[in-house]
Amino acid sequence: QVQLVESGGGLVQAGGSLRLSCAVSGRTFSTYAMGWFRQAPGKEREFVAVISRSGSSTAYANSLKGRFTISRDNAKNTVYLQMNSLKPEDTAVYYCAADSKYSGSRASEYDYWGQGTQVTVSS
Repeated sequence: QVQLVESGGGLVQAGGSLRLSCAVSGRTFSTYAMGWFRQAPGKEREFVAVISRSGSSTAYANSLKGRFTISRDNAKNTVYLQMNSLKPEDTAVYYCAADSKYSGSRASEYDYWGQGTQVTVSS
């Protein structure tokens, strides 16, 4: 069983930055591609970013390119999401997820999910 625990969310003013972390239990972290998704109130869950097993390949939602950066540290079993120039519309619960394939933006393809961390951006 793989467990994912997100942290780093909180309240930030527009224009500020946050770094989310997702710690993954188990010895198989490096065998999973890792993704970040988010869900705002009343909206569907949407893709944010994904990183390959080695970290050599990344992909982002088009609307977030240039502001968000995904990275991973396989020695620490942790994936990160650096969020800069935050906007009120970035307010959402952010989830990390593990994918034994490399399905990219398709949430249904991910095998394991964390419980989410709230990010609130005030104007």
